[in-house]
Amino acid sequence: MGKALFYHLTRSDARGLLPNLLGKALAAGWRVELRAPDPARLQALDEELWLLDGFLPHGMAGGAHDARQPVLLRPADAPPAANAPDCLMTLDGAAVDPAEAVALSRLCIIFDGNDAAAVETARAQWRLLTKGGVEAEYWSEADGRWQKKA
Repeated sequence: MGKALFYHLTRSDARGLLPNLLGKALAAGWRVELRAPDPARLQALDEELWLLDGFLPHGMAGGAHDARQPVLLRPADAPPAANAPDCLMTLDGAAVDPAEAVALSRLCIIFDGNDAAAVETARAQWRLLTKGGVEAEYWSEADGRWQKKA
């Protein structure tokens, strides 16, 4: 069983953090699902990830080779990820069930600390997951660099 890492964005946005987190997950040998409620948001991220200085292999869910994708971008309302992810990264309050989380090596919940509704959703997810037996850590960039706070 892995743990959930909550990333509280206050100085940057998910687009700045994701390449680093995805790179670390791939370096660990994990397959990743990136989940968000809005398919248009995932489509924009898909395009941005292809433009990075380095190669970050990924694909949008619904393709012929989903099971082979190291990183699969999947809308929250789509069928389960076909790439058998070891790591799940969520954006914009995408739901995660505690039973799903305990089966993962890592869960990363990325939320906008400048959005009161996003903060409250993250708090509710923290309570749900820890009550369900998932170990959790809270990371903040409020001091200008990422620091583990809880």
